[in-house]
Amino acid sequence: MYKIVICDDEKDIVNALKIYLTNPDYQMLEAFNGKEALELIEKEEVHLVLMDIMMPVMDGITALAKIREISNVPVILISAKGEDTDKILGLNVGADDYITKPFNPVEVAARVKSALRRYVELGSCKAAEDILINGGIEMCDSRREVTVDGESVSLTPKQYDILKLFMQNPNRVYSPDEIYEQVWKESAMICDTNTVAVHIRRLREKIEIDPAQPRYLKVVFGQGYIMYKNT
Repeated sequence: MYKIVICDDEKDIVNALKIYLTNPDYQMLEAFNGKEALELIEKEEVHLVLMDIMMPVMDGITALAKIREISNVPVILISAKGEDTDKILGLNVGADDYITKPFNPVEVAARVKSALRRYVELGSCKAAEDILINGGIEMCDSRREVTVDGESVSLTPKQYDILKLFMQNPNRVYSPDEIYEQVWKESAMICDTNTVAVHIRRLREKIEIDPAQPRYLKVVFGQGYIMYKNT
């Protein structure tokens, strides 16, 4: 789920942008001046900001400069046609892109998607080298996000930690006791043998096309479980 801050002092524009960007993978956060946008970025994990230039309380350029002091989140400036000087200033301050009023809905959606892709693939995740990939499964550990064949998958904390264990160690067999000790951080002596099996089954239901014929998490009879490296 990507959190997008839409910041404009005109509520109609905020509402229009929310409609243009309707997407189950996007969560919209509203702000009506630069100060409110900055406050959201300070307390939320924001992935993109759409921000008007001319606003009361704190204008977009000032807010952008302050954002760059604390975050490298992509910022797309919203400008009127006659604000070319402000566009250039914004790009020099650290804006990633700009769109011009009146909006072309298709262009807005495309620019947002492109900025998010650059940020995710070349920004925070890649820079930290915390992307794990196995076949169609992709895990970004800094955000604890998992996608399967491009679709977001919601995992419980234990399901996530089990998947991470196997993603980090493909082609290795783990016994239920080893999984319990690694994930639950407790001695296997207190492990209910059914606990790990239940979590594995539920994890398979979320990452496998056919859980009865798993592609990723497989049983090695008498030994435990293995995740084979897929291409």
